[in-house]
Parts: sequence; C-alpha cells; structure tokens
Amino acid sequence: MTSYFRSLGLALAAAGALTTASAVAQAEEVQKGGTVVVQMKGEQRILNPGLRASTGVYYITGKIMEPLIDKSYEGYEPVLATDWSSSDDGLHITLKLREGVNWHDGKPFTCDDVAFSAMELWKKLLNYSSALQANLESVDCPDPHTAVFNYSKPMPMDLFLAAMPDLGHPVPKHLYEGTDILKNKYNTAPVGTGPFKFVEYQRGQYVMAVKNDDYWREGYPYLDRIVWRFINDKSAAAAALESGEVQESGFIGISMADIERLSKDDRFDVGTMGYENNVAHSTVEFNHRNPILADLKVRQAMYHGLDIDYAIKTIMRGYAKPGRGPIPTAGGANYTDQVPTYAYDPELAKKMLDEAGYPVKDDGYRFHLRHRPAPWGEYTQLWAEYYAQAMKEIGIDVEILTNDAPGFLKGVYRDHDFDTANGWHQFRSDPAVSTMVWLRSGQPEGTPWTNQFGWKDAEIDQMIDDAASELDPAKRAEMYHTIQAKAMEELPVIFAIEHPFISVTSKKLHNHHNTPRWNSSSWYDLWIEQ
Repeated sequence: MTSYFRSLGLALAAAGALTTASAVAQAEEVQKGGTVVVQMKGEQRILNPGLRASTGVYYITGKIMEPLIDKSYEGYEPVLATDWSSSDDGLHITLKLREGVNWHDGKPFTCDDVAFSAMELWKKLLNYSSALQANLESVDCPDPHTAVFNYSKPMPMDLFLAAMPDLGHPVPKHLYEGTDILKNKYNTAPVGTGPFKFVEYQRGQYVMAVKNDDYWREGYPYLDRIVWRFINDKSAAAAALESGEVQESGFIGISMADIERLSKDDRFDVGTMGYENNVAHSTVEFNHRNPILADLKVRQAMYHGLDIDYAIKTIMRGYAKPGRGPIPTAGGANYTDQVPTYAYDPELAKKMLDEAGYPVKDDGYRFHLRHRPAPWGEYTQLWAEYYAQAMKEIGIDVEILTNDAPGFLKGVYRDHDFDTANGWHQFRSDPAVSTMVWLRSGQPEGTPWTNQFGWKDAEIDQMIDDAASELDPAKRAEMYHTIQAKAMEELPVIFAIEHPFISVTSKKLHNHHNTPRWNSSSWYDLWIEQ
C-alpha cells in the first residue's frame, strides 16, 4: 500500500510567502486496527450532510454517510454512483447506482433513497443545495439502481459533478419518510453506507464510530474506530497532539503560533494538502435590515477602514491573500481579478461616512453595531477583534457578542439578531455550488451560510440563475466575472481574505490527505501505526 502525505514547514518570510510543499510516497505494509482520535474545535450538533453542508458535519459524518460521487486528485470518483451521463439539452442526468450496498441497519441502498433525498432534503432543506436544485422537477427510478434527475432548465454536467461531493449525500428513505425531517433523531445519530458506523454522541465531549464490517469496498476500512473529541481550547488541543492523545487537527484547529511550532516537529505533517476543494474566505456580513448598513456608501467606507494586508500578516501569519469577491483564485476560469477594490484609507472612510450623514456624535462615535463572530477557531475571533478595532478608528463602535456554534447560526441566519457578523465561507469547486447562495435572494428562511441578510438585487438574482443553467463553460465564466465585479461594487458581503486550511497530523497516520477534500472524505484507506 502506498502512503501519500505532504509536510509543509511554515517558515513564513516577511512578505508572507509560503514554503513549497513536497509530496512523499513510500511503500509500506498496512497495519489493520487501531483508533484514530481527531480534534474538533466546534460542535454543531447536526450530523446529517444531507441536511447541512458544513465542514464540521463532513469532518465527522463523511466517514459514516457517503456521497454519490467524490473528488480525487485524478478527477471525480465513483462512490454510490458508478456512472453518469447527461442528455444533450442538459435537462436529464442519469446515474447508475452501485449494487450490493447496504445501509448500516442492513436495508439495501436503492434509487428510492436517492430520489427521496434529492426531492425532500437537497431541494428543500440543504443549505447551498436548495438554490442549486431549484430547477429539479423529479427523480425517476426506472429500476432500483438507476436514478434520472429531471430539470426544467439545463443543469451543466460539470456543475452537477462539482456539487455531488458536498451536496450529494443520500439519507435512508425508510428512516426519514413520514417524519419531521428537521427533527428526525437520525440527524444526530446518522445511518449511512460508509466505512464507519455511528456508535455514540456525547454532547460537548465526543462522537464515536466503529468499523463497518459490511462495507462494500472489500478489505476496508483499516481502522477499528474513530473518535472525534471536542476540544475548544487551542492550547489544550496542541498539548493533546504533542502527547499523542490526538492524531489529527484540521481546519486550523489550533493557534497559528502552534501550527508554526509543530511544523518544525518531525512527529507531524503540517500543511494545506487535502484542502484544494475547500478554499475559504474570511467575511464581514451585513444585516441590511439596519438602514445604516443598507447604505452602500457606509459599506464602502467600512471596507476602506479595513487594512487587509495588516490582518493577513498578523492574524494569518501571511498565509492568505486579499479577497476579490465571492469567487476565489481557486475558481479557475470562473475567477477574475478585474473587479473594484477598496484600498485601506481611513481618512477617505471618515469622509465618506460624513457624506453619508453619519458624523461623529458627542459620545465619540458615529453609530453603534452589534457583531457576532463565528466560533470556528482562533482566526475568526481575531478577525472579529481586528474588525472592531479598525471600525473604532473611523468612528464606529462595535460590540462583540460571543456565542457557541448553535447560538451563532441561530442568531445570524435564523433570528437575524446582529448588525454585522464574520466567519469563513468555503468555495466548493463551482460558484453555483456554494458562493452564489450568499448573493441569491429567496433562500429558505434560517438556512445557514446563505443569503439571510435582507439583501436583494433582482439583476444579480437573474444573472445567478442564468449562469447556473448555461451549458457553455466559457459563457458561464463570463457570467461569473460580471457577477463577481457587481458583488464587489454592491458589497452585500465583504469577502475580505482568501485563505487555505491547515492540518496538523501525526506521522503515525498513513494515507492521510491523499484527496482534495480529505478531511471531509471517508478515510476508508487510512491506517495507523500500532
């Protein structure tokens, strides 16, 4: 068996340059059995990727519930779907489903599960997917192992494929049909087809899964057990890695200082490999229901008040670049840097706020904002603190409201109890899969990581819809360039900083980070030295 890994030393130059990562391959004899312990820095409670698209969900349940199609470094990988094709007009996509696959309760996996999941969860309830599948009219099952997706408008095949690794996890119909899907008990005790079976979820402590002896990939998985421990304290997490209590910390789960330190420790692989499908933006999100923030000139002034280069250097240790709207450089042909930008200029920011009708008052401030930072790790908190400091310098008072993950999601996306918020938002292969839902109005109420900001632009809505059904890749790219530029003009959300994720992984683990979404994938071939 071959083990692929990449070690990355984080000796950052003054300009924030990255060291070059090198891949190392070595033939080794697999050791079966053992337990891998993973640090989780946050707890979302929902463990159903068919209901919530989130790294915190995939990091755990990606090992328990599988998508129809996954992503490898060679391309798209058949998982529960073995083959796929599209009609010439893009209105029908046919999937051949894998035979001989059982759910963890022993029931067979069939097209009925796919059709139910697509129509009742992916189309109606799954964040990101509800916009993506807006034109899905039905899923036919001509036989138990064939699924035909029928659309009212063309669905580009490259878009469908890009979506499936994150937005294509079927749920077992027999456990969800006839229930309140949002309250179904299996959302926190998932039943899947994957290499590991859910065993236990102790709130605030851990989630445990064990080897699926009936797994369809013969001879896999290698591990006996995976335990995800909730360790919010960054120093405690770093200590657990060093003591060997934890073997993997992903998605920048510890402080950047500890990441730099452990990158020099020969016991660990430290780097960004395995996240190519998960590039993210650090954001500033506006509640446009606040008339002050509904004023474009105010939002533009606030952007001019942010020293992005300083934030990158001090918070991300140079491990990032300035954002240029909702599509990152990882977007390939769909990305453009020909967009409006907002240079750091606090004096201009002050002038614009004066002109907008918000002079400094007797208390020393122009207005007051309540800000909710996402509890996704050190850098989201530090970004919030920097944002508050930067706004103070241009006369805006920002009160930071700290909360746990459920509190943040509820406060921002359901109750809209905020003026501004920040977190990070992932780009997932194609703009229509993820980032466009931050701009498209009409998202289901309360859906996390979507446009719940009270902002609507009919022109952008139409452009987003048109791009999502354009079959010509070149034309789609031009459409997204226009959308990206308009988003930078209107600033419904500031996609301030583009950055990768980083893992710290014990070298006792083998076959780790060998796919472009490894931390979210199934780990069926992961093994540990005993």
